[in-house]
Amino acid sequence: MSQKNEIPILVLSILITVGLVAGGFWWFSRKSGLELNTVNPVSTNTPQATSGKPSGGTFSLVKDVPTGLFNYGGSTSWAPIRLVVDPAIQAARPELRLRYVEPSNASPGSGTGIQSLIDGQLAFAQSSRPVLDQELSRAQQRGFSLKQIPVAIDGLAVAVNPNLNIPGLTVDQLKSIYTGKINNWSQVGGPNIPIKPYSRRIADGGTVELFVQDILGGQAFSPNVEFISTTTQALQKLAGSPASIYYASAPEVIPQCSIKALPLGRTQGQYIAPYQEPSVLPSECPGKRNKLNTDAFQSGKYPITRNLFVVVKQNNQTEQQAGVAYANLLLTEQGQELISQAGFVKIR
Repeated sequence: MSQKNEIPILVLSILITVGLVAGGFWWFSRKSGLELNTVNPVSTNTPQATSGKPSGGTFSLVKDVPTGLFNYGGSTSWAPIRLVVDPAIQAARPELRLRYVEPSNASPGSGTGIQSLIDGQLAFAQSSRPVLDQELSRAQQRGFSLKQIPVAIDGLAVAVNPNLNIPGLTVDQLKSIYTGKINNWSQVGGPNIPIKPYSRRIADGGTVELFVQDILGGQAFSPNVEFISTTTQALQKLAGSPASIYYASAPEVIPQCSIKALPLGRTQGQYIAPYQEPSVLPSECPGKRNKLNTDAFQSGKYPITRNLFVVVKQNNQTEQQAGVAYANLLLTEQGQELISQAGFVKIR
């Protein structure tokens, strides 16, 4: 074969070889998930996008947990979680030392916790309602943003005296009671006695803020509503008065022996109990206690549900790392199981 014929054949061979190598690399990169010159986007609507993805099923496997003492605070509805979950976190991750702090000049709650976070008094906050637009604006004025990470499902339960004979209430009837349109139990199928509604003040926390926004539609409380300081105080009043009514976080109400939780519904007669049926009678308590109707809360059949959030300051400091780590610990299998033991509903 002449040299002139050999040169085109050699060039053709080289081109075929390069094509095979390039094609093989392209096939491998597609199969392995590798994208050249591409960054895979992460949806900002997922908890992982705001928190980082939790590692493993136990506290010991969570990564990027900072070392130090970190103050936190906020929602009173979180109290059962703090009681059950936080000691387990401290035992497994002693480098993350947690200290719950109450505000010095206000009642503890979601709003005061978020405000203390913005003011630099807390590393992260616990909230029983979403962050408000005005809170986001105040944070922006301080030079950082806020992220809310949902970690559990909760709901509001309506409590009455155990001797009150009534099958349940609709959400509209509950609104009418607290705005003063309904003022006697006979108007909702109960005995002919005046209704005595109790509530904490709006400034006291996320539970009341949620109730006013979602149930009352922003309307004011009736002058007939008596404001009390704590849920404990309100439940004591209910136990001694057959005409009283109160609302609070479901885990604070459902297990109580001295009151009963009312089934609620969106339409009359279609009531969903916040507890697992059959209900435990007061005479059986405290040997047995009512438990949360987790299926109804997870499915949304129960009409008043909400998420609990860890609110994190996005300032690229150890405070942000601590808040994200705390949320990730709660989102592990171990954390979710402990949240369930605390009386709340798993979010995953």
